[in-house]
Amino acid sequence: MRVTEVKVFPVTDEKLKAFVSVVLDNCFMVNDIKVIEGRDGRFISMPSRRKRNGKFKDIAHPLNSDTRQMLESEILGEYERMLNGDPTPRERGDEMGSIHQAAPDGDGREAKEPAEASTRATEPAGTLEEVTEKHLSDSFWTS
Repeated sequence: MRVTEVKVFPVTDEKLKAFVSVVLDNCFMVNDIKVIEGRDGRFISMPSRRKRNGKFKDIAHPLNSDTRQMLESEILGEYERMLNGDPTPRERGDEMGSIHQAAPDGDGREAKEPAEASTRATEPAGTLEEVTEKHLSDSFWTS
């Protein structure tokens, strides 16, 4: 599995630093990943929903630590790059994070590498509400 695109939507908030969307293998998108500034540094929070009992439950998440580490590394790397003022989309190649698993594509061989994709970051929109609106307008659900 490869991260083939990362979109960073910065937020001007004390703890929540950005919303992020990632595309995996050019065919699966996960929205609403959050970059959080914690006591021990930045980390990612996967998309979640509030349950009836008030607790939150992830609705999409890695199933193992290698995948979580790869996603976190890619997302935080792109967030840092955006903070450093690099607006140029980074071409994705062999250097990007991946979890290599045999993925048969009909003949038992490992699936082909995805075509290159890019990373986009936008300038901070200001308030959390503005960024949320921008993020949602760029979503699959609002087409």
